[in-house]
Amino acid sequence: MSMSDDELQQWRTKYSSSRYQRHESNEQRNKNLNASSLHWQRQQFGGDVDEQLRRRLQASPAYVDRLEQETLLTGHEGCVNCLEWSSDGLLLASGSDDYRVMIWDPFRKRRIQTIHTKHLGNIFSVKFLPRHNNNIVATCGADKFIYVYDINHGNETLFTCNCHTMRAKRLATAPDSPYIFWSAGEDGSVLQLDMREPHRCRNSSDDAQSNSSGGGGGVRLLSLCSQVEPTTEAKCLAINPRRTEYLAVGANDPYARVFDRRMLPDQAGTCVSYYAPGQLVKNISRNVVHESRTVTYLTFNNYNETELLVNMGCEHIYRYDLHNATPPKFYELPEYTASPTATDAETEPEPEDLAVNPAAVATPTITTTSNKKSTQKRRALPTSIEQHKKLGNEHLENGKLLAAVDEYSAALASYPKGEVLYLNRATALMRRGWFGDIYAALRDCHEALRLDPTYVKAHFRLARALLELHRPQEADKCLQELIQRFPSFANNHGVLMLHKDIREHRRQQESQHDQDHSQGQGHGHSHGQPGGSDQERTLIENGFTYLRLTDDEYALRRTAKDYKQRYVGHCNITTDIKEANYLGLNGEFIVAGSDDGNFYIWEGDTAKIRAVYRADSAIVNCVQPHPSICMLATSGIDHDIKIWSPCAPSAAERPNLVADVARYVEVNQEKMRTDPFELNTRNAYCFNN
Repeated sequence: MSMSDDELQQWRTKYSSSRYQRHESNEQRNKNLNASSLHWQRQQFGGDVDEQLRRRLQASPAYVDRLEQETLLTGHEGCVNCLEWSSDGLLLASGSDDYRVMIWDPFRKRRIQTIHTKHLGNIFSVKFLPRHNNNIVATCGADKFIYVYDINHGNETLFTCNCHTMRAKRLATAPDSPYIFWSAGEDGSVLQLDMREPHRCRNSSDDAQSNSSGGGGGVRLLSLCSQVEPTTEAKCLAINPRRTEYLAVGANDPYARVFDRRMLPDQAGTCVSYYAPGQLVKNISRNVVHESRTVTYLTFNNYNETELLVNMGCEHIYRYDLHNATPPKFYELPEYTASPTATDAETEPEPEDLAVNPAAVATPTITTTSNKKSTQKRRALPTSIEQHKKLGNEHLENGKLLAAVDEYSAALASYPKGEVLYLNRATALMRRGWFGDIYAALRDCHEALRLDPTYVKAHFRLARALLELHRPQEADKCLQELIQRFPSFANNHGVLMLHKDIREHRRQQESQHDQDHSQGQGHGHSHGQPGGSDQERTLIENGFTYLRLTDDEYALRRTAKDYKQRYVGHCNITTDIKEANYLGLNGEFIVAGSDDGNFYIWEGDTAKIRAVYRADSAIVNCVQPHPSICMLATSGIDHDIKIWSPCAPSAAERPNLVADVARYVEVNQEKMRTDPFELNTRNAYCFNN
């Protein structure tokens, strides 16, 4: 039951910034940061002051560094799969495998309402519909149904939909639409539902007829099965809160798709942009190959309309700049003009000279007589940045590659003009070799060369990275260009060894191509009408039948835009509902759960892990930041909800803080490498229906 106006006024009076301090006991006063007090202090101010307080309270490093579990909310009898704060932050809704939705008051640590829904399967998403005074919630679940409830009237449904033919996975709302909401289902459909209109559930063929006849009665806004391929599942979706015409959809592939929903459903192929990490875009096949990578969650930045955050199963978390993103760049060198005073010497100490690791990526040191005689030096670094570089080099020497990458990243966040920092970080990334590391190293080499086209070591490492990415032709071109620009390196031992590796790689590639061609000559053929769509065309190769991507889908994947930042450390292979969210108005921090029972907090600009907290006995799926103060709600396999606030007496007194972060991170990366995201293991912990 929701609070009356009198109760609400009494609560505000009690926790107001002045009266609360007069009434609190000495014991209460000793509690450093009471979350309820912070929340209501914020409510006392308005205008510009309120905005400043929100920024300071929600993402202040001092508060983030004192997060600790404040409250445990109990009552569910199954895994808690979804959490949702009300827009004003007063209430928290949760949905569970026990088919119930619970409404909580986390500040008073009590349950306000329990809705025994009509669901007969795990509830995967719950949403407050905006502008209804926190009274209306929508749910969807594994039974394919979508329901809308008034929390003050128990179990009476206001709206019911079972248009999805497979599990309904996510709901989305828009702040300017109190009656319209959207759903994504594993049947590949995205529905747009309006509570004001009479609803008759229909299948996809009914919607197709309605839409083609211009009736407008269909609710199916998008069908990925017809646009992409028949087995495509819609896993998640989000509406841009600042530009609500933009709809982002995640599927059981690595691509985040952003649509202009004003042009849907008729122009779905022309009103969409694709986003994916560059290392996944590099070798796209027309064959439909079902891989382990799946977008499990995506969200827009609530205060920055140009950003999208994507959590990818069996991979990392990626942050995209929607306005400035470009397709990935592999081989593209900056212009270079030799001058009489220019020299190809390199006097900057190379980190790999300090760390000899036979198992690491082989990147021989480049030295020549002209190197030793030269006096030209790289750009001098500021003292504070030089300290970061020195620490990074020490970590690299000792094999602490995660710490080395963090030091170089911290330096680059403050001083993005340090080309040697990019090169050193590329060295650490190539030695580490986690998913996406080689491509990230290639990006760093490009940035170092943009800052200094004469940087021979960056040029050399770029060629090595291209080879490691299985692009030997481009690696060969890059190496030949290095020799042409800097002839004194033609007989360098490192250059000769790399040239040998490239030749061997190309020989193996050609041999494999000839073998595949000879095996496919007798029985490799395709079916379909020439000149038509590739969607119904199949390819028989080596005895296997492959469905082919359409021309439009293939072109969209080829032009998918690259990420701005990536966040590494967590593990996402067991459930396909794992979230990642912004913490802070401008994304100062990123938070996400993990299969190791922890949730992770990264610095938004450097991607350094700020903290890791133990939050579940098995898996953390949900991490939902409060909309206005520094507070988090987490849930997962355990049947409870944990509330986190800056209540620790000091940064050193956090009992749930994980100390050995590097060990957890390394185990997580090894687990993703050896135990990929498989269909038969998804949600294995949460099947009770």
